[in-house]
Amino acid sequence: MIVAEIYKDKSGKMSGFSISGHANTAPHGYDIYCAGVSTLTQSALLCIKNHLKRDITFEAEHGILNMKLKTPPDDLTEAVFQTMTVGLVEIEKLAPQAVKLKFVKK
Repeated sequence: MIVAEIYKDKSGKMSGFSISGHANTAPHGYDIYCAGVSTLTQSALLCIKNHLKRDITFEAEHGILNMKLKTPPDDLTEAVFQTMTVGLVEIEKLAPQAVKLKFVKK
């Protein structure tokens, strides 16, 4: 199962995420749920880092992607995180046996 934790700060804005696991609904390289989660989360990370030029920490390994803002979230980072989250919620609806989304206050 893929577990996606979305971090929220005390103001309620998203400040990062942690993704771990595999959906295991198809052979490696053919799992659309893994591909969807990977695409959404990697796009959010790259947008925040390269387009918005925000300072972040991240870890990317097989089956793991963690990202955290080093500075407080703002309206632009929130828009990126919200877009990512909308997609993750829809994937979770399609495959609740493969994807679990959690919101964590940090």
